[in-house]
Amino acid sequence: MSMFCFQCQETAKCTGCTVRGVCGKNEGVAKLQDLLVYVTKGIAEVVVKGKIDVKTISEVNHQVLNSLFITITNANFDDDAIEQQIHKMISLRNDLKKQLSNVSLGDAAEFEVSDRASMLEKASKVGVLSTENEDIRSLREMIIYGMKGMAAYTDHALNIGKEDLSIYAFIYEALISTLDDSLSADDLVALTLKTGEFGVKAMALLDEANTSKYGNPQITSVNIGVRNNPAILISGHDLTDLEQLLEQTKGTGVDVYTHGEMLPAHYYPAFKKYDNFPGNYGGSWWQQITEFETFNGPILFTTNCIVPPRSEEIRKRIFTSGSSGYPECTHITPDENGKKDFSAIIEMAKQCKPPVEIESGNIVGGFAHNQVFALADKVVDAVKSGAIKKFFVMAGCDGRLKSREYYTEFAEKLPKDTVILTAGCAKFRYNKLNLGDIGGIPRVLDAGQCNDSYSLVVIALKLKEIFGLEDVNELPIAYNIAWYEQKAVIVLLALLSLGVKNIHLGPTLPGFLSPNVANVLVEKFGISGIGRVEDDIKLFMGE
Repeated sequence: MSMFCFQCQETAKCTGCTVRGVCGKNEGVAKLQDLLVYVTKGIAEVVVKGKIDVKTISEVNHQVLNSLFITITNANFDDDAIEQQIHKMISLRNDLKKQLSNVSLGDAAEFEVSDRASMLEKASKVGVLSTENEDIRSLREMIIYGMKGMAAYTDHALNIGKEDLSIYAFIYEALISTLDDSLSADDLVALTLKTGEFGVKAMALLDEANTSKYGNPQITSVNIGVRNNPAILISGHDLTDLEQLLEQTKGTGVDVYTHGEMLPAHYYPAFKKYDNFPGNYGGSWWQQITEFETFNGPILFTTNCIVPPRSEEIRKRIFTSGSSGYPECTHITPDENGKKDFSAIIEMAKQCKPPVEIESGNIVGGFAHNQVFALADKVVDAVKSGAIKKFFVMAGCDGRLKSREYYTEFAEKLPKDTVILTAGCAKFRYNKLNLGDIGGIPRVLDAGQCNDSYSLVVIALKLKEIFGLEDVNELPIAYNIAWYEQKAVIVLLALLSLGVKNIHLGPTLPGFLSPNVANVLVEKFGISGIGRVEDDIKLFMGE
């Protein structure tokens, strides 16, 4: 096989992409990403074995986050950019090694490559399949994918000026553990749960960063129509990019619309002051294939999820920043103060036609933990009176497969006395449905982006406290979660680390789970897949 990757839900045949990624990455990009992960393991070995204090190596910490983020599904397809990052990481690794004496290091900390050919040759030997035991491989990869999601959230918090040194220390500990052949499957299961614990820390850190700078999300009605102005579409997760773009477009006559996971930006008070921030355009990430055509203006990707554009015309309108990248698209880098110059995007927008309206109306969101706590009395009363029988956590990711229609049908067929708690782009399967409310409480409570799954955890723990329960699993809450990529993996591990059981995960269980590891998750945590909508609803409702 020319490559091997099984980190996302759409991986070929649910076993692995071996010729070209379903996401669109080619063999070269896949191998370079494998090598980039490998060199971060080498850096971890140097840091851990050399007992280097993480607070003394800020640049290394930040570049490790960036490197892991680059390898997340649909984030970066630019082979030249990934090659440059590999060279940078090897250079940082070698500088760290100068601090060591009499420390024995392995191949990940010692290898050298000179050009693309040597990189690809080396990558062929250190990729996923270099771990022969399928159970150890499965656990190692689950830990690595969790760290990729953790790195993404930690990177966003860092952009706002918030960091937690213990997260870096754990990332180094976990990375080096994936090189340690002495660790048993039980050791790695324990490390998997520890990964989840630090996932909670990372999401809490990002929540603090976002709310301290932009305010606590508020219930907000977001327009999904358009105005007759030229416009820029911003996608992804990074709120600092959005803030800078809105500042630079003030008074230019150019509107800014959100797409996909950037929708929840409208919920933050700090962004409500911009009169050129009229609403959201389109739906989930995979719908960009058609929605970018009708939008007409330039698109800024602040993170994943990029779908390889069909035409050169679309590609010329795409700009990337942060860890994202695509060949022949303009990448915008910050100056030494973290400022980005978006003037090229703004000037392009002025030359483009306004977006074509593809829908109209409004969608409501902003139900993060602070806002739900403000409604706590009403929610508790509704539960006690029986008006609300059950909450369904339907967070996670969306995707292209027809099987994802399950989540729309599930939401439509849920009993009218149930409420959906959601976060992430999975919400686009049902957030435009007219599901009504219960005593003024909307039946879909959107907490925000995938990282705002933290809010759903905080809400559950608060309800546990209010009802005086010993175990979070005693709450009238069921978990029916859709997953796609590695940020969903860290959310899942975070939930498991908090003791949440009986999570249904779909539309398929991860391809990276070996049969034995899958059995452990089933037996220890009650993880299961999805079935027929009617059967699943009966099961969840205890019928």
